[in-house]
Amino acid sequence: KKKNKLFGIIVVLGIIAFVGYFSPLGNLMNQEETHIKEVINKNSITSNNYTLLVNKQYMLGKDYVPKNLEKLNIDFLSDTSEESKYMVKKAADALEDLVETAKEENITLIGSSAYRSYKSQERVLNQETNSKGTVYANKYVAKPGQSEHQSGLAIDVTNKARCFDKTSVEAQWLAKNAYRFGFILRYPEGKENITGYNYEPWHIRYVGKKVAKEIYNNSETLEEYLERLG
Repeated sequence: KKKNKLFGIIVVLGIIAFVGYFSPLGNLMNQEETHIKEVINKNSITSNNYTLLVNKQYMLGKDYVPKNLEKLNIDFLSDTSEESKYMVKKAADALEDLVETAKEENITLIGSSAYRSYKSQERVLNQETNSKGTVYANKYVAKPGQSEHQSGLAIDVTNKARCFDKTSVEAQWLAKNAYRFGFILRYPEGKENITGYNYEPWHIRYVGKKVAKEIYNNSETLEEYLERLG
């Protein structure tokens, strides 16, 4: 009798497993898991080129360090850390070209902060939160893992007066010419609901000349560009 009872339990469990495997709910769970993997893979794929999406939804891990970091041969603010003078080589070369061309046109651009590691971003966020409050920090400072600076493809620039707003000639020049060198204004005015951050005329992001020109001509953000591509 014990053997028959045990056999019966095994049969019942087998039927439950069989039904669950083919149930709509089981399929739904499998589809959701597949979708999540596709999203992760999509972001991993873009990390192999220059349209890597880093924002509040697509984050980089604590240990993510971009390959081919190269020290920029441009002037930086005196308080810029050594780490923040680096960018991915392709972006670094383009940035140096941009700064040199600007100089030839009587526009002086100074580096403020390029690459920042996960830990450095933690420090920046804490400093801004402590000095200017949480509300301000959430509008202008990315949380660790959500910062483009960690990708090695972005840089903040400024001018001699350290007053880089949309009325400055340097900011106006950058807005009109960055795309020529493969850069975009990453957080444009009027797109805060899409990027998640306030307008930052000083923050530019390397995406390559072809993509930058398309984004510039369409007045898009990187999010809108990638969404349009599907």
